[in-house]
Amino acid sequence: MQAVPPALEQLIRDLTRLPGIGRKTATRLALFLLRRPASEARRLADDLAGLHESIRLCSSCFAFSETDPCAICGDGRRNHRLLCVVEEPGDLLAIEKTASFRGVYHILHGVLSPMDGIGPDELKTRELFARVGRGEVDEILLATSSTVPGEATASFLVDRLQKMGVKVTRLACGIPMGMDIKYADEHTLARAIESRQPMS
Repeated sequence: MQAVPPALEQLIRDLTRLPGIGRKTATRLALFLLRRPASEARRLADDLAGLHESIRLCSSCFAFSETDPCAICGDGRRNHRLLCVVEEPGDLLAIEKTASFRGVYHILHGVLSPMDGIGPDELKTRELFARVGRGEVDEILLATSSTVPGEATASFLVDRLQKMGVKVTRLACGIPMGMDIKYADEHTLARAIESRQPMS
């Protein structure tokens, strides 16, 4: 006898395809949805179905947006000469939450990973170089992660962008606020020393 009805089992399997969702969490979510009114489940299904119809990529920065250009690229109060390059749309959201960056963005939609068959042509690098080539940018802030693929992507971009005559800066990395220095690993500590700033 099958303990889980086939329709519920299918939903659990579908939910496990989401990042960070294992079978236990998927089961908990599926049972939660089952206990809610059918109208809520239909609304969720409609929202999911409409997602690809209403969301597109901004033709300038490649962020997910319902408008083109997106709200950030269309904001005349932002510094359009300062461009922050990030790996994924989630990185843009994280930087925006700080309310400390007033430029615009360029989303690569990934990082270089030759082992996975991801080279420059699989990322939005050609579009980045075109933006710089049109003279739209004075400074590029590289905000890729400090992972091996993130560093490789940053190195590739620095090499190409410096040849194009644009100022290139890198997001500083180092010791997080509130962390005791003796608990930092040697790579984090080395990066903090390399990224040191003058006191003001």
